[in-house]
Formats: sequence, C-alpha cells, structure tokens
Amino acid sequence: MGPPGAGKGTQAKIIADRLSVPAISTGDIFRANVAEQTPLGLKAKSFMDVGDYVPDDITNGMVRERIAEDDAADGFLLDGYPRTVAQVEVLDDALAAAGRSLDAVIVLTVSDEELVQRLLKRADVEGRGDDTEEVLRHRQDVFHEQTEPLISVYEDRGVLMRVDGIGTVEEVSARVFAELDRVRGERAR
Repeated sequence: MGPPGAGKGTQAKIIADRLSVPAISTGDIFRANVAEQTPLGLKAKSFMDVGDYVPDDITNGMVRERIAEDDAADGFLLDGYPRTVAQVEVLDDALAAAGRSLDAVIVLTVSDEELVQRLLKRADVEGRGDDTEEVLRHRQDVFHEQTEPLISVYEDRGVLMRVDGIGTVEEVSARVFAELDRVRGERAR
C-alpha cells in the first residue's frame, strides 16, 4: 500500500517472486483492459484519465475473481487493493469465505513532492498520457482522502508495516524483507 508512485508495483513483483506467489495489481489489470478496449477498460479509462479511483463495484468483482484462481491458492500479494474502507470490507468477506486472512500489509512511505516528480519522470519515459501534473496531484489528494484511512485500520489489526520508500529499488526491497523477517520472528515466538 502507498500513494501513487511510491514503488508498490516494483516492490510487489520483487516480493511476489521471492515468496513464489502471484502479484495481483488492479492497475495492471485496468491498463490491460484499457489497451484491449474491453467494456471494463472503457469504463475504467474514464476514471483513470482524470485521476479518480475506478468504482468499487468494478474493482471488487475483478479482485474477488482473481484471488479465487488456482495460482493464488497458496497465497498472493495485492498491489493497489484495497484502496477504500469499503474495499477492505469486501476483501475481509472474500478472505473469510475462503478461510484466509492477511499476513501483512506493507505501506511504502514517500513525500507527495517526491512522488509527483517520480511520476512525471515515469510519464516521460513510459509515455503515459494519464500522468499529467494536474492528474498526479489529484491522485495524491484522492489517496490521502480515501486510502490513507486504511493505514489505521490495518495498524489497529496489528498487520501494518511501514517502510521508507525512498532510495534505490534494492534499498527499499532490503527494508521490506527486513521488516517481514522481523514480524515473522515475532510471530514465531
């Protein structure tokens, strides 16, 4: 978890590879559907283009289906979901129905100004039309309003880990795995 540009996608792939679980990214699924011009993609694009979250009804169904797939039976990593308190409730219900629970929630912390600069650079490199400065700043505001409250929810449950998202990919990964190892050690006691 973290604001747009914090490095969630990059770290999700690294963590998922090391733990041999699928990384499930709502952003990747949306972008693939946009590129293929599917009905989901066309709906999602109208929200993504202005920096808003794709509505819960679209996102929740997609995630429920994905975590029920065979490759997620032994675990999975969610990247970009849940983003709202309502999505937490849907995820809780889906996990409970499957007899599962979350082991950890990692939040990557990065300042808003650093994030905007990262995303502007990424927009240049990747040619992302949805990453204008105005849209990026709006996405930060949406994160603070809608997703930041989830940090308290997961902190209260005792599964939240805060990790500094500034540094090289390798430095951030090392901090993530150190935190995961620390928590595993505490739970093993």
